[in-house]
Amino acid sequence: MELRTAVSPRDVAGYNTARLREEFLIQNLFPKDEVKMVYSHIDRIITGGTMPVEKTVTLDAGDELRAEYFLQRREMGIINIGGEGRVTVDGKEYTLRHKDGIYIGRGSKEIALSSTDKACPAKFYFNSCPAHKAYPTVYIRPEDCVFQELGTLEKSNHRTIRKYILPGQVESCQLVMGMTTLQPGSVWNTMPCHTHDRRMEVYLYFDMPEDAFVMHFMGEGQETRHIVMRNEEAVISPSWSIHSGAGTQAYTFIWGMCGENQDFDDMDGIDMRDLK
Repeated sequence: MELRTAVSPRDVAGYNTARLREEFLIQNLFPKDEVKMVYSHIDRIITGGTMPVEKTVTLDAGDELRAEYFLQRREMGIINIGGEGRVTVDGKEYTLRHKDGIYIGRGSKEIALSSTDKACPAKFYFNSCPAHKAYPTVYIRPEDCVFQELGTLEKSNHRTIRKYILPGQVESCQLVMGMTTLQPGSVWNTMPCHTHDRRMEVYLYFDMPEDAFVMHFMGEGQETRHIVMRNEEAVISPSWSIHSGAGTQAYTFIWGMCGENQDFDDMDGIDMRDLK
């Protein structure tokens, strides 16, 4: 498990491209038959992924968590962006199709991940954060999720937001997750942009060909920076940072948030005329 420390916006203002990528970009998230995990000091979120092909992969706490098992003090959400796969939670098996998800509550001890067909393996992406209460495990289908259609093609930001884990639909302690899909011809996400001091966020960009990219914008509203994001790469966004992007074509991204407020609309908007 890789450790990333928290950072000050005053320090980030002086980072060069290499340092920005080192601190915030997460690459190679879906290793074959292994688990990639990044533990951030920012709200203690863990971002991870795996692509089980030849064997079943299990999630272990490791030395970093000082726990008996991975979810002893945590909760997690998993979304499958690959072929059909299986998530087994304490002996109960759930089949996850492409873009299906699952919420797993605190106290679940044994978590195993496998693919139905190794020729078309699953790619399990997950976010995990500390939890103070146990909520039940819930299998999530995108067609059952609360969704919003936002933006317009004229403004290049026509998109559909599906909310997988949030109060009133799938209960959790602090984790909120969902997926945004841009319509063909649209390239902008989260613009006008915002921050939210009460929680942080992680984006996973995918559904892009290898030669495409998203220019992900971060930093304070008057001190913006950018990171070039390729297919199936994630980026950590601190509470004080904007998180917005423009791609070379339409794409999809998974957003995961944790912090003290689960209200999806609790945002501090930034007028586009004030961006620098």
